[in-house]
Amino acid sequence: MFSYTRKAQYHETDQMGIIHHANYVKWMEEARLAYLEELGLAYKQVENEQVFSPVVSVAVQYKSPVRFADEIEINVFVKGYSSVKLELGYEFFNKTTNELCSIASSTHCFIKDGKIISLKKDLPALHEKLSALVFGKV
Repeated sequence: MFSYTRKAQYHETDQMGIIHHANYVKWMEEARLAYLEELGLAYKQVENEQVFSPVVSVAVQYKSPVRFADEIEINVFVKGYSSVKLELGYEFFNKTTNELCSIASSTHCFIKDGKIISLKKDLPALHEKLSALVFGKV
């Protein structure tokens, strides 16, 4: 599991003074990219190989509100992986209020030249790291 921390920004709030729901998806992306970088494979490196990882699906369940200046810890973990698809889980914990505020997941595929690819074949280093996470070797 990887932890990513950020502060909720004023511009992310809605008329009710809470963080607008769409920002959680943006925060998931921030945490996912930081996680890949922690694994030693920054997304920019992956893109330099002309491999992209579009979102196939995203789901978010909201448990408690986040407000401006709250400190949020986002725990990211691999829920599932095959060489063509990656599913990540996210837990949003509000460190300011000491509450679980959201749980989420995102599923991504891998493409090159507009076609779905296998990381095992096209990016074996990333495939090995993701496989090790799934099978508990990292």
